[in-house]
Amino acid sequence: MNSIKGFIVAGTHSGCGKTSVTLGLMAALSRRGIKVQPFKTGPDFIDPGHHTRAAGRTCHNLDGWMLSGKTLRDIFSRYSQDADACIVEGVMGLYDGYSALDETGSTAHLSKELNLPVILVVDAGSMARSAAALVQGFCNFDPETPVAGVICNRVGSSNHAQILSEAISLTDVPLIGCLPRRAEISTPSRHLGLVTPEHLEDLEFKYNALADWVEENLDLEQIIEALPDIPVQPRFDEVPMIPRTRIGIAQDSAFSFYYEENLRLLREAGAELVPFSPIEDKALPEGISGIYFGGGYPELAAFDLAQNTKLRRNIAEFSAAGHPVYAECGGFMYLMESICHDDRVFPMCGIFPFRSAMQSRFQSLGYREVELSQDTILGPAGTKVRGHEFHYSALEEMPDNPPKAYQVTCKKNIAASEGYIANDKTLGSYIHLHFASNPQVAANFVEACAASSSPEDI
Repeated sequence: MNSIKGFIVAGTHSGCGKTSVTLGLMAALSRRGIKVQPFKTGPDFIDPGHHTRAAGRTCHNLDGWMLSGKTLRDIFSRYSQDADACIVEGVMGLYDGYSALDETGSTAHLSKELNLPVILVVDAGSMARSAAALVQGFCNFDPETPVAGVICNRVGSSNHAQILSEAISLTDVPLIGCLPRRAEISTPSRHLGLVTPEHLEDLEFKYNALADWVEENLDLEQIIEALPDIPVQPRFDEVPMIPRTRIGIAQDSAFSFYYEENLRLLREAGAELVPFSPIEDKALPEGISGIYFGGGYPELAAFDLAQNTKLRRNIAEFSAAGHPVYAECGGFMYLMESICHDDRVFPMCGIFPFRSAMQSRFQSLGYREVELSQDTILGPAGTKVRGHEFHYSALEEMPDNPPKAYQVTCKKNIAASEGYIANDKTLGSYIHLHFASNPQVAANFVEACAASSSPEDI
């Protein structure tokens, strides 16, 4: 059995700087020639994009609510076996997850499932001895959560660092180091997350600056040596599948939100995924029998998407011809009549007879369990799959009783989106589904595409 070094970077709360610390550690270790495998706790899409760029290896999501413990361990093992070190970024605060009453979906939950130690990032700005109380409280709240060390972030001066060092010595957890406040190296945010890498310039400069920040203030050798070896179950190389069908996948700056495991499961089921850009390309890829539209920020590219009238018409004809089309969130918005953004209305594909309009605050946020209420391209009625929903747009100009495909379960008093059907084989929703919560969904979609003839006349 192989063994590697691995740990989780957790935070006391959202906004404490754990993403900056995580990216700094990934970039610093990677430029030393260490193979760092990145992971992200929870359903987020944006942080994994940055992890992938900083580490030079594709980041994978590990969500303890959407996925079973076995699936979490399988994903971790699959992508860790040839790495030197694994770094997992946590979600929100260490103990925040699906519910206030249990740990499911939290970073603490994941640390136990994977037997990974936690490095806790504390926002120590304007804090002195109280930092010790905060750290001790986090450790005592659940003694089974293995907190291996503390990093104090946003430290104001060397004197402040000395005070924090003395305070943390009162706890049972070692202080790994103090990171000075550096507002100029922080990554800008949009909505509830960072700006996607596709919309940022000078990324290498930013990651190198974060790496310098980490190396100048933390002893990386001490961190790696102090961490226990994590056993990783070796896996046989997978035999490449002979593709049964070609599926177009929208991938550009407007559509980049995909769980990597979704794509792997589609390939495993026999799909050849063919990327195309709804912004740049004037026609769909040749020989495809289905399309997968992920999420992203189509509102930021609404003008360019609207200008590409030939492809929009091509997609509408593809759907009308009865070929499978599956769309999530931003992709769903693209298939509607229009997107309203900044007081302008931009025409889209017109497959779903309503429009989306951007709002000043988020319209829905949280985990969802979906049960198909009728047979669809994702499977027969009764099929269950889990996912997550987060968006700032709202549906407008809805027709009476549009055809729906989902029965959605979520927390009480929370508004959840539906799944809608158009042209029998086109399914769209604001909910991002994680196919690994029910891998048969990926197989069902591939089967539906394989059963659809290639649209030679489109």
